[in-house]
Amino acid sequence: MTDTPVPMNSTIARVTERIRTRSAASRADYMARIREAAAKGPARTHLTCGNQAHAYAAAGEQKPLLAEGRVPNIGIVTAYNDMLSAHQPFEVFPARIKAALDGTATAQVAGGVPAMCDGITQGQTGMEMSLFSRDVIALAAGVAMSHNCFDAAIYLGVCDKIVPGLIIAAATFGHVPAVFAPAGPMTSGLPNDEKSRVRNAYAAGEIGRDKLMAAEMASYHGPGTCTFYGTANSNQMLMEIMGLHLPGASFINPNTPLRDALTDHAARRAAAITALGNDYRPAAEILDERAFVNGIVGLMATGGSTNLVIHLPAMARAAGIVLDLEDFDEISSVVPLMARVYPNGLADVNHFHAAGGMQFLIRELLKGGYLNADARTVAGDGLALYTQEPKLIDGRLSWVEGPETSLNDKILRPAAAPFQPQGGLKQLSGNLGRGVIKISAVAPEHRLIEAPCRVFTDHEQVKAAFAAGEFTSDTVVVVRFQGPQANGMPELHSLTPVLSVLQGRGLKVALVTDGRMSGASGKVPAAIHVCPEAVGGGPIAKVQDGDILRLDAEAGTLECLSEGFETRPAATADLSANEHGLGRELFSVFRRNVGPATSGAAVIV
Repeated sequence: MTDTPVPMNSTIARVTERIRTRSAASRADYMARIREAAAKGPARTHLTCGNQAHAYAAAGEQKPLLAEGRVPNIGIVTAYNDMLSAHQPFEVFPARIKAALDGTATAQVAGGVPAMCDGITQGQTGMEMSLFSRDVIALAAGVAMSHNCFDAAIYLGVCDKIVPGLIIAAATFGHVPAVFAPAGPMTSGLPNDEKSRVRNAYAAGEIGRDKLMAAEMASYHGPGTCTFYGTANSNQMLMEIMGLHLPGASFINPNTPLRDALTDHAARRAAAITALGNDYRPAAEILDERAFVNGIVGLMATGGSTNLVIHLPAMARAAGIVLDLEDFDEISSVVPLMARVYPNGLADVNHFHAAGGMQFLIRELLKGGYLNADARTVAGDGLALYTQEPKLIDGRLSWVEGPETSLNDKILRPAAAPFQPQGGLKQLSGNLGRGVIKISAVAPEHRLIEAPCRVFTDHEQVKAAFAAGEFTSDTVVVVRFQGPQANGMPELHSLTPVLSVLQGRGLKVALVTDGRMSGASGKVPAAIHVCPEAVGGGPIAKVQDGDILRLDAEAGTLECLSEGFETRPAATADLSANEHGLGRELFSVFRRNVGPATSGAAVIV
């Protein structure tokens, strides 16, 4: 990487400064609290002998070092369970981390956090707890760190809500250095386009459940993250470009020598950046406006998950940073789309990594002036460190300069010759409210639709109408009362095969919802996160069957064109069924107190 400074893109510089100015008061308050916590010194000096005896009672061989308090103690916060393929590898990480420290530091599992899988709950009742699980994860991690025994923390988490929840906790304990150690993606299975073809064939009634099941099992077949570029892998990209992973750590497969070596080094790096040493790197100093802008840039350059448009504002708020949809929109308007990874293309994240991956991507974004190059990271100062990729050379972990050219330009292209000149996201606004649309996978001919609408209050109604053959002309499908206050804002990804089949029949079709669609939302235009939501009397609650809706993704508009729309009373819905079953009764306090999607759909920040 050249040492010659590259002028920052004027839009990126302006947005970064706008966020800094907008956040000045909240960031100052936050940093004052962090400095106060840091000034008290290493946590364990303030514990009584009784406190410490309780903390170390089961520590075995580590007890003498813990009692002396001369070396750092690393808290491990883990999202391990063995039902999630992405998190199953974490079972062995705590022992590995402790062994890697080899007396130079100690480590303890501070606590566990829940980790649910949207792939399991997709289209099911459990999905109504999915978004709220992010806040539960933050709370659980906060409980783990509240023991105040740790000089640094290693966070073990990968999937959709887990990383955002852990970031909220890491920011809250921002005086403590934080290193995120991923598990990596599973090896490639059934190609994603073939999986999609089988799903669509099943939705159309052309094949039976046995063939669908065989295809799904061939796709999700082993340990590691699902290989499409949804929220889980967008999270991993985000942690690397925001400087919370080690360089090159995101997409190394589980249970490989290189993955193990990176986990070992993450442990040693966490020990090296505590306040006990000479390179103190508290999480608060890494999680500033530069890091969050870099994260949004990476999201746009890769066509990442729309869920991060909800999570990033909540994560940022925990660090005193205030993000707005306009920030995402303006950054997207200038950042080139450099990657085509399913659902934006046929490749999976393993192919992306092989083509040059994060190191090529970051190198190109730095060359184009799209990143805050001076951002602090867990590896050191400046993102130039992240153009280096890890290698095992003679059995030792080393970093070498990553590729300077793409090894497959059908998957990954230079910033100067991208797939699209703009990123994958657009803000939508109009008389239906504000929302977002991911257009990186949507063909240009499908980005404008003006058609009558059909209005539904849940995804099952849409599927029933499809099964009954009711969609025979161009249609905007409105699914409302799906926002965070209504039912926890479940993802509506189960509608993707239905809508894809309609589009494949030659119909113009779009989705408009106050709910969510994941990073796997695909080729059908979807106006999502529409605010204000229907349950609060938002304009989407005034839409009626047959109204003419216009969604223009290029212009960034979302409007109802029917006369008298704005003066109608808002519809209401019977939401009593959302109150009970599979734990929903435990989350009523969340539904009553959650904020809007535009500010992160959060309860605790």
